[in-house]
Amino acid sequence: MTRRRAQVGLWLALLPALSLIGLLMGVSLAYGVAQSLGALARSGTSQLSLDAYRNVLGGTGPAGREFWPALGFSLWVSLASTGLAAFGALFIAAALNQCRYPTKGATLLMLNLNLAFPHLVWAVALSLLLAQSGLLARIAFALGLIEAPAQFPVLVRDRYGWGIILHYVSKEIPFLLLIVLAVLRTQGAQYDLVAENLGATAWQRLRYVTLPLVLPALAAGSALVFAFVFGAYEVPALLGVRYPRMLTVLALEFFTNPDLNRRAEGMAISLIISLVTLVVVGLGNIQRKTRF
Repeated sequence: MTRRRAQVGLWLALLPALSLIGLLMGVSLAYGVAQSLGALARSGTSQLSLDAYRNVLGGTGPAGREFWPALGFSLWVSLASTGLAAFGALFIAAALNQCRYPTKGATLLMLNLNLAFPHLVWAVALSLLLAQSGLLARIAFALGLIEAPAQFPVLVRDRYGWGIILHYVSKEIPFLLLIVLAVLRTQGAQYDLVAENLGATAWQRLRYVTLPLVLPALAAGSALVFAFVFGAYEVPALLGVRYPRMLTVLALEFFTNPDLNRRAEGMAISLIISLVTLVVVGLGNIQRKTRF
């Protein structure tokens, strides 16, 4: 009974904030749905139709011709960034947790240094560093490793999105690392020590001890990373190419198009982005529960 009262008290304490957030989200969602149906796309008309969704999903019109390549590219960038960041955070956290000495503050500071930089600033830094006219290309040319800066590998603004993926991996590994380390520090080292005394190798300890302990927190953090990457705009716009583009860049272009008829298509793409995010995160949660 006491526990139930505590839960009720917690929900009552959160009720004002949840009500405000729910109101803002509900109004925004209703406005987006109405605009995607054409209610606000033209001045002086309120006729609803599914033309925007037909054009986008049917591959007709400028938005439709680019939608499916943009969707595949967005999923590739988001899943690759999330997976690499999750694996990187897991292995780094496991290595730090197996150290017999406490992790120095300087080590954690170096690992989390780029968390202080906004994504846009970090993207500009990567562009200046890794572009074919960037710092590394000029250093390689000065050292005689390449005959011209243009021979430097294309790491940013490439059609496969490696520059975008590199940006998000370098930014999200520290975020997930903090989550995993927090879980491991609360669990203590007794599980790992017992497995080591029983003859488990480092890989077996990671697979059968560390991963089950951190999986719920890591999965939740990875879901946040995927949702953020899939819905982000500034980094793909800066480090991406004209084709293929991520859905967010495509949606904003059509939403700000001077032709108001295209605004409904841009809002339809935005709602599809939200739906795909919910589906992928939901499938990932189901798969995690089924396997573990």
